[in-house]
Amino acid sequence: MKERNRVIPAVLLLLGMCLALLCGCGKQSGEKKSAYQITGQLALDHADQFSVEYYEGGYTHIRIADGTDYILIPEGAEKTDLGISGAVILQKPFRKIYLAASSAMDLFIRLDCLDRIGTVSTQAKDYSIEEAKAAIEKGTISYVGKYSAPDYETILNSGCNLAIESTMITHSPQIREELERLGIPVLMERSSYESSPLGRLEWIKLYGVLLDRQEEAERFYETEKQKLAQVTEELSSDTGQKRPTVAFFYISSNGYVNVRKPGDYISTMIEMAGGTYCLSDLKIETENALSTMNINWEEFYQHAVDADILIYNSTIEGELDSVQDLTEKNNLFKDFKAVKEGRVYCTHANMFQESSAVCDVVVDLYHIMYGKDGNGLTYLFPLPDTESK
Repeated sequence: MKERNRVIPAVLLLLGMCLALLCGCGKQSGEKKSAYQITGQLALDHADQFSVEYYEGGYTHIRIADGTDYILIPEGAEKTDLGISGAVILQKPFRKIYLAASSAMDLFIRLDCLDRIGTVSTQAKDYSIEEAKAAIEKGTISYVGKYSAPDYETILNSGCNLAIESTMITHSPQIREELERLGIPVLMERSSYESSPLGRLEWIKLYGVLLDRQEEAERFYETEKQKLAQVTEELSSDTGQKRPTVAFFYISSNGYVNVRKPGDYISTMIEMAGGTYCLSDLKIETENALSTMNINWEEFYQHAVDADILIYNSTIEGELDSVQDLTEKNNLFKDFKAVKEGRVYCTHANMFQESSAVCDVVVDLYHIMYGKDGNGLTYLFPLPDTESK
């Protein structure tokens, strides 16, 4: 009996040692401990589609909301994954970036980094940004074909060490796989997934990190925020005014009306400017990543006929020259309150390509809604009624 009592503690001790060894093995084969310590993180006000952590030695950990981790290696420094399993290594500096996310072009220009781009997937004629168009026409930036069928040889021969893709690349995953096979890391630009307009603008901070332009990025972002603060202050002093209702749309080639989904960043900017998006109670039957949806004419008429302001989106079908161009698309526009009162506007073609312009667009919206467009508009223009002349 005594011997059995002695055996039990010995067995328990042996089991404990085995468990300790197993736990130790698990730690060794799982997450590694980094030799570098976190020293801080990038402060973000609204963006939630990326985050940035700073480490000792000038290393940076970038995490994109698609689940990809990146380690930014300082020039001349030793490569390390900082103990983050599966992280993609990005080696600075970036001098010949392949930019397939056209929305980021404007942010590169704002940071005075157009010369960091070597190749693009958008032709010169499709850019409304003059600096980008001129660089492609001059040949300092090469067009290498559509994002879904790029010229890999030209990209590789340019000395590219980073590709920035839009979320469209998810429809052609083999492109990303081939770029990575060639040794070119791919970063997905997800600013379009930001619910806040300022969240979209805040992506300039990420490019500031990548391009060593952090101070410039912070300064630009804070300056733009002040424009919104001024609009908010002016709105707070106009407490007695009714909030104008606004429709933002275009007529598609198949006769449908394409509108912004309730809660998308354009409808949010209308609200920020002191207006009410007149299609805010639309029912969204199909959930997807698109910020627009097609509705039939009858539904649009019901929601927008009494809207105070109509804004025609020129991005797809081109700019209108007059209200007559609008009524020619559908004669029933003559019934609309905004048409009768001469409050119909059109977007300039550059509005969506200039992704840094979100605050200026809010200012434009505020001006047209509260009768202050005499101050000058940047991205919107009033449509003349040529029929009355």
